[in-house]
Amino acid sequence: MSVDAHAAGEPLVTGAEIARLAGVTRAAVSNWRRRHDDFPAPAGGRANSPLFLLSEVRAWLARQDKVQEVSAEARLWQLIGAEYGDDVVQGLAAVARLLADGCPPPGLSPELVDHTRRTAELAPAAEVVAGLTERFLDSSRRSGTDHITSARIVAAVRHFTEPVAPDAVLFDPACGIGTLLLALGPASGPARFGQEVDPAMAEFAALRAGLTGREPTRIRSGDSLRADRWPELTADLVVCDPPVAWPDWGREELLLDGRWELGIPSRAEGELAWLQHAYAHTAPGGRTVVVMPASVAYRKAGRRIRAELVRRGILTQVVGLPPGTATGHSLPVHLWFLVRPVAEGAQAVRMVDLSANRPEDPFDPQPAQVVEVPLIDLLDDVVDLTPASHVAGVHRDYAAEYAALRAAALARLAALGDALPPLARGAGAGSLESASVGVADLARAGLVEFAEGSPVSTSDQLDTDFLHGFLLGAAARRRATATTSRLDVRGARVPQMPLPEQRRYGTAFRALLAAEEAARDLAALYADAAALAREALANGSLVPPE
Repeated sequence: MSVDAHAAGEPLVTGAEIARLAGVTRAAVSNWRRRHDDFPAPAGGRANSPLFLLSEVRAWLARQDKVQEVSAEARLWQLIGAEYGDDVVQGLAAVARLLADGCPPPGLSPELVDHTRRTAELAPAAEVVAGLTERFLDSSRRSGTDHITSARIVAAVRHFTEPVAPDAVLFDPACGIGTLLLALGPASGPARFGQEVDPAMAEFAALRAGLTGREPTRIRSGDSLRADRWPELTADLVVCDPPVAWPDWGREELLLDGRWELGIPSRAEGELAWLQHAYAHTAPGGRTVVVMPASVAYRKAGRRIRAELVRRGILTQVVGLPPGTATGHSLPVHLWFLVRPVAEGAQAVRMVDLSANRPEDPFDPQPAQVVEVPLIDLLDDVVDLTPASHVAGVHRDYAAEYAALRAAALARLAALGDALPPLARGAGAGSLESASVGVADLARAGLVEFAEGSPVSTSDQLDTDFLHGFLLGAAARRRATATTSRLDVRGARVPQMPLPEQRRYGTAFRALLAAEEAARDLAALYADAAALAREALANGSLVPPE
């Protein structure tokens, strides 16, 4: 039955997707497979990553009363994931096409067609697409896509970009699913143009625009650098969040291209190729906003192009965003703001340094986070456009910083005295080894799962802090008695104890970890204070007391 159904195109789901469907952990699903003889048999996949028929799984969960109540939109998202797997954008585009014109695209399963139509009866198509888009942006599936602009970057661009006029022309040459392009300006009025190398993303972006009233919008598919689909277009505002670390951007084919008016980018400076492509589409007096990795601001290979941006008065502002603002990595990113001068260009570059903020903090900078840097001060041998390099030197109050660090260090030191928990004398070394159980046995019983190599309890029969504490103790014993410090976690053993006793030990182990962390924080604080003091003593900002 399973094989026949799969051959007919019925969607398959992984163990992780079953866990999300039921609202449990993956370990619980593995436990169900072992303990329940009637759990659906695999219909595909491999031994270590089996796939199951969605219909059989749903029926089994219903019989076991383990199905979570989910919204129609959530159910639609699950069906798209089950049917399209890693090609989820293609599935989103197909569903959006059905919502837009009512005709099922080729290849869309009857179940997905039926559920899409039922969902559209409960909410407007624009809301359905917006909800699916939000789930896509929040989903771990985005790690498999070429490029997704995070919601925080969109918010930052909107915050720092001047208002968009209703009759403006907007352009995004790397628009993805339209995240930036559709977020700027009023919903109706501006003419929006985009290009995207991924055809499914381009189609979904265009459909999103139509369903959400962002008209007129025209999006074409293709490689913007190698095959510009809008060669004659100039825009009042060009926005771009280009691919990062993409050396194969076509340098050898484009050496004589007219877009490189600021200099030919090296193979390693693909981001500066995208910046110049965006600038080439900027109308006189128009603006350009480009999302840049922080390293582009100082890398040696891009110095000449950075110098031309500054010298010609094209670069007006650089904003250093907090680490973690971008999707998929915690590295800092910058926003570069350009203008195509009609007459005289900018005489200074506004530097805004938010790099010490948290990603969720407001974007309004404090006065000490902003400085206007004259062009001549930027045109040195490096042409460093990193905001932190310029803001810190102007506004830094060494005396106040050192006083604050010293006070914090003394307060932490006072609190550290009570960090270590009191412990009583035990029965002696080895007294807990007589009754023990292996971690591998706990895993086979479904009581433990491994998250990034570390065992985590999945049951109310086992305390995670108790487990971690004894494993750390085993590692310490191994370092003291063996030539290697490596501990085989699965082969390790922990004492067998009642749950209340486990929790008592877990509380002690947790307190020890907290004490270690507090000591490390204190050491880091002292190191920061010492480094600041040395710098301030050397530059004359601080002096020793008499």
